[in-house]
Amino acid sequence: MNRPLLFLVAGLFFTTGCATAPRDSSPAPPDADQDAQPSPLFEDPFPSTYRAFPSTPTLIRDATILTGTGEIIEGGAILLRDGRIAEVGRDVAAPAGATIIDGSGMWVTPGIIDTHSHLGVYASPGVAANADGNEMTNPNTAEVWAEHSLWPQDPGFGHALAGGTTSLQILPGSANLFGGRSVTVKNVPARTYQAMKFPGAPHGLKMACGENPKRVYGGQGRFPMTAMGNVAGYRSAWIEAERYRDRWTRWRDNGADPADRPDRNLRLETLAAVLEGDILVHNHCYRADEMVTMIDIAREFGYTITSFHHATEAYKIRDYLAEHDICASMWADWWGFKLEAYDAILQNVSLVHEAGACAIVHSDDGHGIQRLNQEAAKVLGASAAHGLHIPKEEAIAWITLNPARSMGIDEETGSLEAGKAGDVVLWSGDPFSVYTRAEKVFVDGALMYDRSAPDPLLFGDFMLGILPPEVVR
Repeated sequence: MNRPLLFLVAGLFFTTGCATAPRDSSPAPPDADQDAQPSPLFEDPFPSTYRAFPSTPTLIRDATILTGTGEIIEGGAILLRDGRIAEVGRDVAAPAGATIIDGSGMWVTPGIIDTHSHLGVYASPGVAANADGNEMTNPNTAEVWAEHSLWPQDPGFGHALAGGTTSLQILPGSANLFGGRSVTVKNVPARTYQAMKFPGAPHGLKMACGENPKRVYGGQGRFPMTAMGNVAGYRSAWIEAERYRDRWTRWRDNGADPADRPDRNLRLETLAAVLEGDILVHNHCYRADEMVTMIDIAREFGYTITSFHHATEAYKIRDYLAEHDICASMWADWWGFKLEAYDAILQNVSLVHEAGACAIVHSDDGHGIQRLNQEAAKVLGASAAHGLHIPKEEAIAWITLNPARSMGIDEETGSLEAGKAGDVVLWSGDPFSVYTRAEKVFVDGALMYDRSAPDPLLFGDFMLGILPPEVVR
């Protein structure tokens, strides 16, 4: 199926539900003879209904390939089949009937992954009706879930796809000590957020330290008003969560009698699931000293921090990050917009990388997500100017494999390895060049964006008025 027709079908699918449904890419249930895995303490009542779009076998050949694992393949080829990466190398044969793409002069990378986005919860157009990302009513709103604010038809998703973004984590805002759950989605057109949810991806918990919580609530004369109030708030919440977790664990271990089931508390369910290891912690934190304090709190209560977000002073504690296996999701060059951001440097990402820690370039911005490859390129340029040269085959992991790792989806995506999802970008040239554009973007092996055709996601209602006349029907 050619690409314009595919996306006309896609548009009909999410507007009428009448098109042929794409295949189910959800993980298959375990075999009966496999050891049963322990179920989470609290099940997800809003499960993924994601189905991959139809795809055909596709071979891209004679391209420069950055695998995301530190390897570069000149004159390489990649075969996508049945939604997966079938083979990567120099001598890859095309199966009968495959679409063959000449990648001469082009580059191939894994699909870009953004660890920090507010698309869908702060949707376009940016009006009050679409400002659903920050529940600024209590310092602890761990009970709210970003997916319940997510508008799937946000045109920002289409623009991000045109920049090569295939998966993203959507988080609540940072007004609160505990902002709520994040959700990881596949960047595909859909009628519901459930149809975008990345199958098997764990939820995240958005936490925030520093200026934001104490400014929001201290400005109202409420707790917390200071940094020490922030820390007391975290610790008190975790103490309560431990008690809640233990009540439910005892009930489950004692036979789970419905008559004795503990009362549910949505706020504590989220925190207890973190303590159980079922939810990953993504911690908004700028200053080095405060990140170390958060590491100590995590150790006190037995959970782990997956990634510090923004982390403008991560370079100061890069050894701590490496030691504790914590990622840092950072901007390339944002600084100075508030006091805790004043000590940012342009080499932050590369210094964290050089120390052997997990370095990530994120967006936190509806425009930045459209060009995360260029954001990473800024870091490469600024670092090289000071004698720190990071190879491109390593730097590509900042926007592919490392984000996948921090989001708990690295076994499925983030690198070009046989068996992983066919999330792939074909670039017009070196992806770290400002002159390069994403030519084709595949999600689960399906061609979801092709620069040579009208942007399929512009078929949404909001964008109809700016489409060229020949596209409007």
